Amino acid sequence: MAAKATERRSDQLRSIEFVRGFTKHAAGSVLVKWGDTWVLCTASVEEKVPPFLKDKGVGWVTAEYSMLPSSTGGGRKERDIKKLKQDARSTEIQRLIGRSLRAAVDMAKLGERQITIDCDVLQADGGTRCASITGGMVALQDAVAKLMASGAIAENPIVHRVAAVSVGVCNGRPTLDLDYAHDSTAEVDLNVVMTDDGRYVELQGTAEHKPFTEESLDALRALARKGLKRIFALMK
Repeated sequence: MAAKATERRSDQLRSIEFVRGFTKHAAGSVLVKWGDTWVLCTASVEEKVPPFLKDKGVGWVTAEYSMLPSSTGGGRKERDIKKLKQDARSTEIQRLIGRSLRAAVDMAKLGERQITIDCDVLQADGGTRCASITGGMVALQDAVAKLMASGAIAENPIVHRVAAVSVGVCNGRPTLDLDYAHDSTAEVDLNVVMTDDGRYVELQGTAEHKPFTEESLDALRALARKGLKRIFALMK
């Protein structure tokens, strides 16, 4: 059981575990346990690319994201298929996951094939997008390792790892790795996606009550960097 919000230091990550090879058939399969947020990330390889990349000699990485019906409290979450459309939040998150993972890959070295990362939230307690990006990166690495072992590709197309973490201002204090209790009351909420060589892929920040200062942003970015350094060490 993950620590409650009041039991963690403001600069402390929740417990993080990557269970690789969690399912049998996927090219890469990882269950990421990030505190009480659990996400199953699977990587599927197809020997084709989207029409806009056909015959261009490059590959593609994309993602899909969904939350299972009983993944949150407060009653059953209806499946998107019943509404005949995906909700806006899931669409935004899966686009973020796809953008983040594409930043890790040299598409020319991947060749004309597509890797899809499916991120299914089994249990949610805040930070599902960060867990999906980070777990998705591990699944992507495992899928690429299988392609290389089979001789399908000659060079490793992964040029660096990516990972993500949330930070925020809670009770006036910079706080790392927001769970639901933190996230629901945070004054500022910032998701940081970064490469393992210290470059930013994406920053998503919102002031929930009043605008925040550049000094506050700098403090949050520094805290995220510290957290991501630990996460990259776990990913190895």
